[in-house]
Amino acid sequence: MTELQCTITKPISFSGRGLHTGKLVQVTLKPAEDNFGIQFSRIDIEQQLLIPADCDLVVDVSRGTTIEYQGYKVATIEHLMSAIIGLGIDNILIELDGQEIPILDGSAQPFVDLILSAGIKEQSLPREYFVLDQTFHFYDEEKDVEMTAIPHHDYSVTVMIDFNSEVIGKQYAQLKSLSDFKDNFAPARTFCFLHEVEVLYEQGLIKGGELNNAIVVAEKDIPSSKVSYLAQIFNQNVHSIPQKGIVNHIDLRYTNEMARHKLVDVIGDLGLIGTRIKGKIIASKPGHAGNVAFAQQLKKYIKEQKRLREIPKVQPNAVPLMDLTAIKEILPHRNPFLLLDKVIEMSDTHIVAVKNVTINEPFFEGHFPNKPIMPGVLQIEAMAQTGGILALKREGEVKDYLTYLVEIENCKFRSPVEPGDTLVIKMEILEELKRGFRKMKGIIYVGERIVAEAKLTAKIFKN
Repeated sequence: MTELQCTITKPISFSGRGLHTGKLVQVTLKPAEDNFGIQFSRIDIEQQLLIPADCDLVVDVSRGTTIEYQGYKVATIEHLMSAIIGLGIDNILIELDGQEIPILDGSAQPFVDLILSAGIKEQSLPREYFVLDQTFHFYDEEKDVEMTAIPHHDYSVTVMIDFNSEVIGKQYAQLKSLSDFKDNFAPARTFCFLHEVEVLYEQGLIKGGELNNAIVVAEKDIPSSKVSYLAQIFNQNVHSIPQKGIVNHIDLRYTNEMARHKLVDVIGDLGLIGTRIKGKIIASKPGHAGNVAFAQQLKKYIKEQKRLREIPKVQPNAVPLMDLTAIKEILPHRNPFLLLDKVIEMSDTHIVAVKNVTINEPFFEGHFPNKPIMPGVLQIEAMAQTGGILALKREGEVKDYLTYLVEIENCKFRSPVEPGDTLVIKMEILEELKRGFRKMKGIIYVGERIVAEAKLTAKIFKN
């Protein structure tokens, strides 16, 4: 059964203070159309700017995940991202009137509750997954962070943490499927060590830090002289001085709450890949820096695999949809200007044709004769002829019409075409304009290489 993309049913707003800036920020989550993805909008600036949730835009991972686009930042996005991914939201607009997403209670649970109160609805287009087909490994020797992704039929995450802490100990958490996220992982709160809090406070950070939005761990007894200092850090009275342990006297929601929260962070940070994946993620001592570096590695691989999968496959022994005789019945071109040998694919919106380039081509006699390469203008002509067949076929009575090339845009020649190369020419209709105009995107492949690409506009004329 095909899974459909999802968005929220209606807008919903909330407000809170940023963990590091301490500033009150209003956030509104809004439904978005198919294929919109997850994007942020800073409504406190004059420029109307969409900031994609993209791991390549991450600029800071020191105490949270911060992205930046065209000079504008959105900080501490990981818990909201985790809630969006964990609830299966594909398309959503996040408007905020400040730089930092509110910390709320330090978990993903408030964001989950807000999204569920807004409602989730299916959309019209299928959800895209990338199914991992090989194992990926990341290791940061300095921080001893190790992350692995292996092929799996679902999305599974396993996290192991070890801070050499007597209070926390070694912990392990496993999410077998995102269906477990809402009840078993979203409530897990962020945590930190007291000595880290003091350093961050001295650096002018955690201005919005309070004892109710993080689990604070002390590795040793706290001297009474620090009472007023702690009250200043946490923006509230500290009534008692605990021994080594959890400073804020709160009950843990899970015995392994720290590991579960690290898993929440992994889901949020890997959500910045931009494509849902099916695979098993195993993370040892993860942090935002490792999560993002791993996400960037996976995104790069996924992008390359998608590019390779878009290359049409040529089966030499397969019967073509159109041979040279059939092509001549549609196109008026003849040797030496008929630049197609066969058509191997065609739908209402795309076509794939093949041209075998040999040393006997007449243009090789005068075009770089000592190092023969196919003229770029003829590659564009081959695109135009391929697109012409598609345009004419859509008109039905092909013999009554002709197509003329009227515009070339964004033309790029990426690699030379030499004798012995087989051109695979793919044309896709981008837009049907008025009065018989068709705009198409063309790509020419030789093997896995893109040798040329352009946008062409053709006009159909009655013959």
